[in-house]
Amino acid sequence: MSQITLEKQEAKLKQLNQKIKAEKNKIEQRLGKQIISQANLDYANFSNDQIKLLAKRFSEFLKVKSVDH
Repeated sequence: MSQITLEKQEAKLKQLNQKIKAEKNKIEQRLGKQIISQANLDYANFSNDQIKLLAKRFSEFLKVKSVDH
């Protein structure tokens, strides 16, 4: 393969990786919004530590639920 062909493929790969990252971010934001909405959380004054603790508890809850089934 020529250098130009490799560079074009690298550019396409980089663009695809950016699209994947953007789509993951959209999903994460929608998931977060749904969790906040469903739980009626007032998150206006949450600190980073509180957010991490909530995420950890939620993760542990999901792990327990998946083991139950």
